[in-house]
Amino acid sequence: MSFHPVDLESWPRKEHFYHYLSQVPCFYSMTVELDVTALKNRGERFYPAMIHSLGVIVNRHKEFRMALNEDGVLGWYDQLSPSYTVFHPETETFSSLWTEYTEDRAEFIKRYEEDLREYGSLQKFEAKPNVPPVFNVSAIPWQTFTSFHLELPGSQDYLLPIFTLGRYHEEQGKLKMPLALQVHHAVCDGFHACRFVQELQELISLE
Repeated sequence: MSFHPVDLESWPRKEHFYHYLSQVPCFYSMTVELDVTALKNRGERFYPAMIHSLGVIVNRHKEFRMALNEDGVLGWYDQLSPSYTVFHPETETFSSLWTEYTEDRAEFIKRYEEDLREYGSLQKFEAKPNVPPVFNVSAIPWQTFTSFHLELPGSQDYLLPIFTLGRYHEEQGKLKMPLALQVHHAVCDGFHACRFVQELQELISLE
């Protein structure tokens, strides 16, 4: 995937970026409850359909594709693929897989199924090799939650978002699921996080 450097001198977020990257390094997290009723009723496999929905919104907005490259240059990727977790009940461990992103949901789910068949049983942390630029998704399907926060000590330069999905549950005839979104304040403000959640909810509510 192509990496596009940011012209910091003309970037409106220059001061915000340096403040939250160096002066006051700051991640923040937000946990929201999504209505996943329509998504579940589509009849597709839920986990890859949800991962794909996250990918659609991530790839819609640069704020969620920004990173520092190996030379410390700030930029954005023209596309990110999702990296997600697969649980191994026999060892109570998990592996990270990734699936190449495409906007076509059916094609993405097909690719997910192929990756799961080929790499899903490999009990390695990174089961599928040659990891491209990715955003991270993890799942805690055994428990719903109202708050979830990750600690990233020593990783203040990690600018990409991290998503954590919880267990969905029925509430007044609707299926609700917690989503924790963790972002770096250097590239993403509350406005961007709230827009992300709103657009994600609109997308997964489509029949």
